[in-house]
Amino acid sequence: MRQLKGKPKKETSKDKKERKQAMQEARQQITTVVLPTLAVVVLLIVVFVYVATRPTITE
Repeated sequence: MRQLKGKPKKETSKDKKERKQAMQEARQQITTVVLPTLAVVVLLIVVFVYVATRPTITE
C-alpha cells in the first residue's frame, strides 16, 4: 500500500524545546493576566452585592 502524505512527522528536539517554551509563556500569562482580571471581576461582584443588599437608614 502507498504511504499517505498527511502522516505526522516525528517531533525533533528543536520542536520539543519550542513547545516547552510556548507552554511556559502560557503559564506565565495565566498568572500575569488571567488571575488579576478574575480578582477584579470577583471584587466588583462582591461590591455590587454589598451595595444592593445593605440596609438603608431612613429617618
